[in-house]
Amino acid sequence: MAKERILLAYSGGLDTSIIIPWLKGNYDCDVVAMVGQVGIGVDDEALKKKALACGAEKIYIEDLAEDYIVNYIYPSLKAQARYEGSYLLGTSTARPCIAKRMVEIARAENCTAIAHGCTGKGNDQVRFELAIKALAPEMKIIAPWRTWNITSRDEEIDYANARNIPVPVTKEDNYSMDQNIWHLSHEGMDLENPENEPTYSDLLNIVASLEQTPDQGEYVEIEFVSGIPVRVDNVTGDVDMLTYLNDKAAKHGVGVIDIVENRLVGMKSRGVYETPGGTVYYAAHRQLELLCLERDTLHYKDLVAQRFADLVYNGQWFHPLREALSAFVDKANETLTGTVKLKLYKGNIIPAGTSSPFSLYDEALSTFDEDDVYNQSDATGFINLFGLPTQVVAQMKQRAGMMEEK
Repeated sequence: MAKERILLAYSGGLDTSIIIPWLKGNYDCDVVAMVGQVGIGVDDEALKKKALACGAEKIYIEDLAEDYIVNYIYPSLKAQARYEGSYLLGTSTARPCIAKRMVEIARAENCTAIAHGCTGKGNDQVRFELAIKALAPEMKIIAPWRTWNITSRDEEIDYANARNIPVPVTKEDNYSMDQNIWHLSHEGMDLENPENEPTYSDLLNIVASLEQTPDQGEYVEIEFVSGIPVRVDNVTGDVDMLTYLNDKAAKHGVGVIDIVENRLVGMKSRGVYETPGGTVYYAAHRQLELLCLERDTLHYKDLVAQRFADLVYNGQWFHPLREALSAFVDKANETLTGTVKLKLYKGNIIPAGTSSPFSLYDEALSTFDEDDVYNQSDATGFINLFGLPTQVVAQMKQRAGMMEEK
């Protein structure tokens, strides 16, 4: 009987490095490793050498940065999706992008199973597995963290050391981190106690701590077409724009959040996220929304943003509801074309001017000076009709003796 072929989502980190020998020791299988390169840059040769040394039959190193930005980041940006008001979904959006390519390679390699290194406590196990179920419902899924007898990252390190597998962390420096072109997350260690203030000068890898930022602010100009960035200053190209904006925003301490979030699996977890360029993109896009969307659409879109964020966070990128919400979001973004100028200073993003051919701002209507387009006396009838239900309720309470002094 031919050996089973298992595709492993591989990063070269601690978890997936020990999963290769674990799979080979617990299944009669060959392991095909796949790295989803989502924009941080990897040493292809070193990664290949390590995967093969750990026992993989072959390794795919896939450059997914462009696909990730265009097909996952931009739809979330256009939705203004923020989980629980602040998290810009850096890990959440990357997982379905990687999983889609995993499924394609697994089928090409005649694999019957896909394995991942996500823990049984985290959200990523759900994100990977729901994507696989949506794209390849027949595929078996293997999650070693839910079945093996390793119970901690310290035990993982011991397992690796016993097999001479080099790992990028020690027991003393053991943050759980996830990085792509959009963000870098930090969890674990001293962050597990919400009372601890992070030592940002030591913790942050991308964004400068406020004490290290310049004393002079700097401007950035972003041009959008239908809600999608097409130019940042003089830089074009999706990957190049985000890389440039990451560097510029990070220099000024922009894009760091420290949050306690509600994981899908039921617990609260504390993390520090660095999202410099993404935070600026969201701020610029919001300025265009405020200028170009009329009130009802803007307010309803804010409701959609929350539901959209929940779906993405919960691993439901390929869910019909997310796709349907994106159709609404695309329609709402049709007029979000224009240029936004922002000032970056000491962690702040300060609006410095927005222009659009689809602007709904009418100076003649809004001015405090004399005008001949707005009849202020019209407001009397409007207020009387708008307030009529409130007035009728109050009159009823008076008749019924229900009025209370305020």
